[in-house]
Amino acid sequence: MYNYNYKNNYNKVVIIGLGQLGLPVAKYVKEHGFDTFGYDINQKTMQSAEANYGIKQATNFGDFDVLIICVSTHRPDDMFTPQVDGLMSVVEKISREAKAGALISIESTIPKGTSKRVFEKVDHRLHVVHAPHRWYALEEEVHGVNQLRIVGGVSNCCLQHGLNFYDGREVVPQTTETANDKLSETSLIDNSNTNATTNSNNHVHFQQQQSTNHGRVTIPSTTTSMARTTGLKTLSIPMHPVSSVEVAELTKIVENAHRYLQIAFAEELYLYCKSNSISFSELRESLNTKWNVEVLEPRDGIGGHCLPKDTKMFINSSNTIRSKILQAAVEIDEDYREYIQSREKKGSMGSVAITKDKKTQEVEPNQLLYSKKIN
Repeated sequence: MYNYNYKNNYNKVVIIGLGQLGLPVAKYVKEHGFDTFGYDINQKTMQSAEANYGIKQATNFGDFDVLIICVSTHRPDDMFTPQVDGLMSVVEKISREAKAGALISIESTIPKGTSKRVFEKVDHRLHVVHAPHRWYALEEEVHGVNQLRIVGGVSNCCLQHGLNFYDGREVVPQTTETANDKLSETSLIDNSNTNATTNSNNHVHFQQQQSTNHGRVTIPSTTTSMARTTGLKTLSIPMHPVSSVEVAELTKIVENAHRYLQIAFAEELYLYCKSNSISFSELRESLNTKWNVEVLEPRDGIGGHCLPKDTKMFINSSNTIRSKILQAAVEIDEDYREYIQSREKKGSMGSVAITKDKKTQEVEPNQLLYSKKIN
């Protein structure tokens, strides 16, 4: 089932989805010496990527060493509502065409449990990792493709392959394969240090837990240099490995849910100030003089591609309880939007007038909606 050649010389890479995220990823992969292809349902998008950036067009997924998925995970008619139908359609094509042992890296933001669905769909023939992006268009130099990322694998083996591709850590098997084709322990070695095998500070041990823990691995915190001495290609992206793919999936959506909550608090505080004849800007300025307080500036409501959709993903991620505080934050944002709309119609900065009949409003994808920028 698994390929234990951890020194895979990844060379041929396809980026699936050449939109706002996928195109920067493809450019970055190409800049790092990989034979880079792009695939998109829009033929003109592929042609543009090839003409402008030398990203070759892929017509099928055969013979690729790595397949990076960067497709949208929202409904085509509503970017605020999560949907993975398009992603799973791509995975169906991968399952039919990709070679066994290839690495699938899902960089799209996905609901908890999606990575394992993908693993099942490809019949366990390919390695599957989730390495959610933290890329932000308006600050690409600082928050670009190569910033610190989270990575999780559906198995220990998959995670090792993902780390090998992204940050170049060489994986050395320490024990023989078990009956169910999983390593019981391996070490990740910092390739920047030729004495890494004897320096315990340069090791990250992956100790597989008992089967009652569903094959998860325990990974201590570590920092590693990205320099390569083996000559194998790597993206040189610093990665933070986590013990289960669900943690990787949740990390991304919780990051954005937390940001949503911060903005919603600012919106509610703004409405409070308007109702009580208090200067919001002065109150915010005074609050932010404290070292551990950072109240944001609300603008036109919480929009964009990520925050509303990912917050819904998190709210819907639990089978038992749903976040009450985030559901309240969604209501606050609806109230705030209604106030802004009402204020614009009246041309007045007067008191708040909120009705219970809330209406959905469209927001432009690239609209800047809050002061502290994050995707």
